[in-house]
Amino acid sequence: MKFIKKNILFIIAIFFPVLIYGQSPGRKSYISYANGAGYFALAANSKAAPVYTGTDEYPGVKRAIKSFMGDVQAVTKNIPELLPELKGSKQVVLIGTLGKNDKIDQLVEQKKLNVSAVAGKWETYLIKVVQKPFPGVDQALVIAGSDKRGTIFGIYDVSSQIGVSPWYWWADVPVKEHKSLYVMPGSYTDGEPAVKYRGIFINDEAPAFSGWAKEKFGGLNHHVYEKMFELILRLKGNYLWPAMWGNAFNDDDKLNPVLADEYGVVMGTSHHEPMDRAQQEWKRYGTGAWNYETNKTVLQSFWRKGIQNMGNKETIVTVGMRGDGDMPMTEGSNITLLENIVRDQRKVITDVTGKDASQTPQMWALYKEVQDYYDKGMRVPDDITLLLCDDNWGNIRKLPKLGEHPRKGGYGIYYHFDYVGDPRNYKWLNTNPISKTWEQMRLAYEYNARQIWIVNVGDLKPMEFPISFFLDYAWAPDKWKADNLNTYTIDWAKQQFGAQYAKEIARILTLYTKYNGRRKPELLNQDTYSLTNYSEFENVVKYYNQLKLDAEKLYAKMPSNYKDAFYELVLHPVQACANLNEMYYETAKNQWYAEQGRAATNSTAAKVNALYARDKEISHHYNTILANGKWNHMMDQTHIGYTYWQQPDSNKMPRVKTLTLPKDGQMGVSIPGLPNSWSGTAIITEMPGFYSWEKDGSYIEIYNRGETAFNYSVDCAATYVSIRPKAGVVNEQQRIELNVNWMKAPQGISHVPLIIKGPQGNVTINLTINNQGTSSASLFKENNGYIAIEAAHYSKFAKTPAINWETIPEYGSTLSGITPLPVTAGKIKPGGNSPHLEYNISLKDTGMVSVTAYISPTLDFKNQGGLCYAVSVDDEQPQIVNINKNTSEQSWRNDVSNNMKKMMTQHHITKPGKHLLKYWMVDAGVVLQKLVINAGGLKESYLGPPGL
Repeated sequence: MKFIKKNILFIIAIFFPVLIYGQSPGRKSYISYANGAGYFALAANSKAAPVYTGTDEYPGVKRAIKSFMGDVQAVTKNIPELLPELKGSKQVVLIGTLGKNDKIDQLVEQKKLNVSAVAGKWETYLIKVVQKPFPGVDQALVIAGSDKRGTIFGIYDVSSQIGVSPWYWWADVPVKEHKSLYVMPGSYTDGEPAVKYRGIFINDEAPAFSGWAKEKFGGLNHHVYEKMFELILRLKGNYLWPAMWGNAFNDDDKLNPVLADEYGVVMGTSHHEPMDRAQQEWKRYGTGAWNYETNKTVLQSFWRKGIQNMGNKETIVTVGMRGDGDMPMTEGSNITLLENIVRDQRKVITDVTGKDASQTPQMWALYKEVQDYYDKGMRVPDDITLLLCDDNWGNIRKLPKLGEHPRKGGYGIYYHFDYVGDPRNYKWLNTNPISKTWEQMRLAYEYNARQIWIVNVGDLKPMEFPISFFLDYAWAPDKWKADNLNTYTIDWAKQQFGAQYAKEIARILTLYTKYNGRRKPELLNQDTYSLTNYSEFENVVKYYNQLKLDAEKLYAKMPSNYKDAFYELVLHPVQACANLNEMYYETAKNQWYAEQGRAATNSTAAKVNALYARDKEISHHYNTILANGKWNHMMDQTHIGYTYWQQPDSNKMPRVKTLTLPKDGQMGVSIPGLPNSWSGTAIITEMPGFYSWEKDGSYIEIYNRGETAFNYSVDCAATYVSIRPKAGVVNEQQRIELNVNWMKAPQGISHVPLIIKGPQGNVTINLTINNQGTSSASLFKENNGYIAIEAAHYSKFAKTPAINWETIPEYGSTLSGITPLPVTAGKIKPGGNSPHLEYNISLKDTGMVSVTAYISPTLDFKNQGGLCYAVSVDDEQPQIVNINKNTSEQSWRNDVSNNMKKMMTQHHITKPGKHLLKYWMVDAGVVLQKLVINAGGLKESYLGPPGL
């Protein structure tokens, strides 16, 4: 029996060795909790393997080693010893940089360590168990880096593998404890990063981040930034633009830049702060105007001081110039002046460093109007990285031309998860679905913008999830495709919370960011979604509240030490946004009910008050109760009561109405899809019909216009129409659910009366019952004068050997997006057998119909006069649509606010019945989300009718 038990344990150890918290997304684990042949015991038998590194090693590597030792202790309760010399231990963790660690170099020379995959590479590491590396040493776990950050990334990769999340401090992710840790034999590396500089920008940091930092650390000093440097490196980033709203990184704390360089983080200044000097430094020390034409000598002296302070610290120097305070230059500015500014800045760099300016990394940000200068012919030297930008709303404005001569400095991207400006600030919560980030940054990668990727993350919290994705994707874009983005989310959830609930957590993360991506919370109001059409507002709130319930149930299941992390990363944004959406929904109902004189008007006013108070409670919990107040002020950002782009000084509750009701009860009847209502004796003939291919039934609402309750009853002679409830008492209002038993309903179209009896008389509603089969991807049927089709539900598609179609799951506002591949494909003339999607539709009548394509708000990043698609019905010539034709500021504001373009074409239908709708590729980069055919019955809504 003992023999059998031992063998079973051995089999389990060999075949099921890895069930681990903390594994990085997309990585296979090399850590086991059970020993095996050739395994390296990182910790076993109440002892951790000692660590050795060379005396000449980089200080940043030594800092990472210290963190790693703490990580091992956190997991195993045993801290490794740091050996002064390599002797006296049978097993050792050997950490070092090639050329800086004589023991690792010795292993390479003796051919015991093959570093061909690492040597000479940028930021690359190798992790390998080496047997009998030195006399007296049985095993070494070697962590070798090609350079300083390569070694650091290797160290933190092991930390992640043993279960320490990069977010252990910034999101309170606990460490799962284990008695034993073993590294499986083999060579492990994550390759060379695809993007050279990968970073974040702390911006728009008042009131939240700056208030938190002042309370907890006394300001934005090196104590805060040390935490941030470590986080960036654990996430395999390497670049930072520091906070600059009232802050000056280099001037506020002289240890800030020193420690950044020591840790190994490359520093920069934002797009409008040239020559390594913060805007605040000019406010503190500058004299005269921020104008190069009138104040050239002072500005040159100011910039020279910035380069002198930079010294030999790793920095990417911003060049160029915008107006003071991140404003456009004066109207008199011209290209020649700006080119002279860059030329003079480079001369300062050369004079101070004693090296040609090309030896100092520089970037020029083509932000807002600066891109116009470039498009009009402004040029800078080839070694300067051109930092291309999005439109501040996640849509890339410009990308390099394919096939053009490569720049020595290459191209980069400045992206946004947070923004202050027109048409509205969005600073409060995460509104960035990773599917959108992936779609846009894939364009950047495929168009060879690979030198710098930096993203504006606002206060850092609560952007933990999209920050992780942005930096992981920058490292290995080829690893993450449309069809495995959900795998990334699941893996990230596993890294923070373990495997048990990872899929459900991933679903919640995906859906809340999708819901928030439809429209930023700061842009929401009572008029965003339709209250009367397609039950739109009701369904938005219903699905968000269901998501909230799902998150709350998971929170209840979380071990106590995981509750803070779960609240920060999952529960809080769902609770806060579900509450906000419901508050505006109740506000919309309040205003509508007041117009109808409903008794429920006053109840909705009370609900709005309660939901507004609940918003304050949620923020209070985050600030003062969560993690014992660790994150106080992080939820100080106002988000209710905007009247223009700038944030309100304080939240302001939406206005509500209350009514003084008559004493006697009075019946009113309301129907979905219709803004008006009926009372007394009325006959209603325009209720939306029932269709056998619809999944859901419908309803009516019987409501009271007075204080006194009344009795009602609802009758229908057609027994196949179910009514629930059929009778009762109305105090304020009662919803009556209507459903059709399609198995019993007669074939064809039937008209049946529904009679509602109340105190003042009867209201009769004529129901239209259409029982003519089902609708599916094989045939989409007209319903109440329209057809709505999700883009991915095509009947068939046509591709070519060079061009295919790709579905991006959970992309956009409803189901998904679909786009042609490759994204670098050239323009295609639509027609014949060129790439297209086909949708079989059935229309009831002849005449004109419109087809609205719901398109993502992609910009003309090719600068070719617009991106296009085409639509045709049956054999007509495809109608080409330019999605970027309207270049007005107002059109752009609408597009980014709605996160959607609705582009319409008109088509003449010559016969009723079946037709073939075709959506044609013209340009790559266009993402289709939904198609809606209006045959005369389409009603106004934000998301469009629910798609089939």
